[in-house]
Amino acid sequence: MGFSLYEAVIPTYQQILYATEKLLDKAEQWRSETQTSEWDVIDARIAPDMLPFGYQIKSLAVHSIGAIEGVRRGQFAPDMTPWPETMDGLKARVSQTAQALDELTPEEVNGFLGQEMCFLFKDHRMEFKSAEAFLMSFSLPNFMFHATTAYDILRMKGLNIGKRDFLGKMALKG
Repeated sequence: MGFSLYEAVIPTYQQILYATEKLLDKAEQWRSETQTSEWDVIDARIAPDMLPFGYQIKSLAVHSIGAIEGVRRGQFAPDMTPWPETMDGLKARVSQTAQALDELTPEEVNGFLGQEMCFLFKDHRMEFKSAEAFLMSFSLPNFMFHATTAYDILRMKGLNIGKRDFLGKMALKG
């Protein structure tokens, strides 16, 4: 069996997005129990020079379905739109992203193999070796960085969550 770009990236995006949906539900329950304001979670950050929780969640969409859309065009540019400012908005963004990924077919994603791909930001341009190089060396690592950062922010705020909450449903036999 040859390399499947679909299997290399899409199930990981889906696994973490579905886990993030559950993390957001836990965050909402915790927020209610502790009477923590919605904005106190959305604007939370680990360090003053880091972007907040809301940005981290938005970036999961940017570096998954947004990356796929970029591959379709042959170029990716950062999404500079604001992130949702409510927990419901963040949950909707994650849910819509997961649904869009569910609609992808292995044939379409595997069809990206060997395509030209570049990253554009202002005057900066990075040419990737291929679409698969872009997805696996840029978007997937960025996706995992933002997922981890969002998880870490929730832990820092006091949520009782652990690694299994981050990992979600793994691809186990049976």
